[in-house]
Amino acid sequence: MASTELDRTAGSGGVWARFLRATVGIRRVWRRFWRLVSLYMPKRLYARSLIIIITPMILLQSVVAFVFMERHWQTVTQRLSQAVTRDIAAIIDLVETSPQDSDYANIIRIAQERMQMKVDILPPDPLPAPGPKPFFSILDQTMSSEINRQINRPFWIDTVGNSNIIEVRIQLENKVLRVFIRRSQAYASNTHIFIVWMVGTSLVLLMIAIPFLRNQIRPILKLAEAAESFGKGRPMPADFRPRGAEEVRRAGFAFIQMRERIERQIEQRTAMLTGVSHDLRTILTRFKLQLALSRSKADTEAMNQDIDDMQSMLEGYLAFARGEASEDPGRFDLAAYLDKISDEAKLRKRKITTKLTGDPSIHVRPNAFDRLLANIVGNAFRYAKKVDVTAVHNKGTLTVTVDDDGPGIPPERREDVFKPFYRLDEARNLDSTGTGLGLSIARDIARSHGGDITLEDSPLGGLRAVIRVPA
Repeated sequence: MASTELDRTAGSGGVWARFLRATVGIRRVWRRFWRLVSLYMPKRLYARSLIIIITPMILLQSVVAFVFMERHWQTVTQRLSQAVTRDIAAIIDLVETSPQDSDYANIIRIAQERMQMKVDILPPDPLPAPGPKPFFSILDQTMSSEINRQINRPFWIDTVGNSNIIEVRIQLENKVLRVFIRRSQAYASNTHIFIVWMVGTSLVLLMIAIPFLRNQIRPILKLAEAAESFGKGRPMPADFRPRGAEEVRRAGFAFIQMRERIERQIEQRTAMLTGVSHDLRTILTRFKLQLALSRSKADTEAMNQDIDDMQSMLEGYLAFARGEASEDPGRFDLAAYLDKISDEAKLRKRKITTKLTGDPSIHVRPNAFDRLLANIVGNAFRYAKKVDVTAVHNKGTLTVTVDDDGPGIPPERREDVFKPFYRLDEARNLDSTGTGLGLSIARDIARSHGGDITLEDSPLGGLRAVIRVPA
C-alpha cells in the first residue's frame, strides 16, 4: 500500500515537472518571437500608431470578408452546379430515349444553343484515371457530389486542365457522354470583389488615419524639439506652444513651467555668486594692498603667494558653480582651436598630432566649449609627452578624441575623477589651480550641450578622453 502511494506521488511530480519545463519553453519561444518582432518594428511613434490602427482593422475585414465570401461562394456554386447537373441529366435522358441508330445531331444542337454546352458522344472506352485535385476544391467537390446524387453513374471530371472550361465524362451503357461547360456556369468566381473590397477599405482607412495621426503626433515632436533645445542650452523654438491632445498640452505646460523654474534658479544663483565673487575679490584686493604697504618683503612673499592661490581657487569654484549656462550659443571654429593648441604644445615642448574631419564650424556656446577642450587637452599636456587630438564632425554629432601616453587612470576609478574635488594619487584630474575641478567642469559643460565625456584606454598607452556632443 505504501509503495503504491509513493509511485503515485512520484508520477504526479514527474507530470508537474514536465508541465513546468513546457511552460518555461513556451515563455522562451514567446520572448524570442517578441524580440524578433521588435527588431523589425518601426521605431517612430507615427509608424507604430499606423500599425496599431490599421492591423486590427485589416485583420477584422479579412476575417469578415473571408467568412462571408466563403459562404457566398459555397451557396452560389452549389446552386449553379445543381442547375448544370440537371442539364446534363436531361441530355442523358434525351440520349438514352433516342433510337439506337440516331446520330444525336439534334441533341448536340439543343445542348449547344439552349444550354450553352458542347456535347460529344464517344465510343464506350474506359474513363480516364482520376486527375489531381485542385487546391481550392469547392467546385470539384460540389460538382462531384451533384453528379453522384442526380445522375449516379460512373463519371470523370476535370476542373484543373483549362481554367475556363470544365470537362465531364459520364459512362452510359454503350457510349460515353462528354460535356464541356464554361466554368462561370457552375462556379461563382468573385475573387476580384474580395480584393477590391480589401484594397478599397484599406486605402480609405489610410486616407483618414494618416492626416489624423500626423496632426496628433506633431505636438509631441514639437515638445521633444523644445526639450532637446533646452537640454543643449539653446533657446526654445519661437513657434513652440502647447497644442494637441489634452495629455500632450499638459506635458507642454509642465515643461514650460519646469524650464522657467530652472532658468529662475540659474539667474538667482548667478546673481548670488556674482555678489559673493565681488565681495571676496574686494577682500583679497585689500589684503594685497596691505601687504604691498608692508615693509618686510620676506614676510609678505609667502602671504602674497597664498593670496594668489586663494584667488585662483576662488575663480575655479565660481566657474564650476556658475557654469556657462548664461552664454548664448554661437559658432566655434575647430580648425582655429586645433592650430592654437598646436602652438601651445610647442611652448610646452609636447608632441601633438591633430586631425579634423568634416565641417570645422560647430554650433555651441563658444567660451564654454573652449574651456571644455582646454581642460581635457591641458590635462593631457600636463601628464604626457605625446598627445593626439582627432575631431570628427559628421551627421550632426561632433566627436573629439584626445589620446596621450601619460600614466592613465585605472578603469575602476574613471567615473570617480569626474566628481568635484576628487583626487587621484597621480593627480590626473587636477587643473592648474589644484582644485580638482578640471574634469568635473568639462563634463558639466559637455552635458549642458546634450553630450558627455568618457574615458578609455589609449592606443598610445595612456588615457583616451572621448567628447561627444550634438553640433
